[in-house]
Amino acid sequence: QVQLVESGGGLVQPGGSLRLSCAASNIVFNINTMAWHRRVPGKERGLVAAIGSGGTTRYADSVKGRFTISRDNAKEMVYLQMNNLKPEDTAVYYCEAHNVLSGQSTWGQGTQVTVSS
Repeated sequence: QVQLVESGGGLVQPGGSLRLSCAASNIVFNINTMAWHRRVPGKERGLVAAIGSGGTTRYADSVKGRFTISRDNAKEMVYLQMNNLKPEDTAVYYCEAHNVLSGQSTWGQGTQVTVSS
């Protein structure tokens, strides 16, 4: 069974940093585009950042210059380094593995990030 497990969320003050991690298991990691999404209560889940198997990245405009997505194919991990956090970054963050061959996606359970003083 494909599984994604996120970690690293928590409470941080504005201007602070957090690093989210996502551990994948039972997938062919290097044929998956990995991504982070987030959802604020009352709103739809939206893409934060994505990274292809070759390292190509893309970001939501709201996080460009502050967040960095990376992946370690050998460890089957994906990370989201979040710097200069703002209250509007408060959300549940989800890891996604998108199989580029089958078109299927697998989601993690989510991790809460709260930015507040």
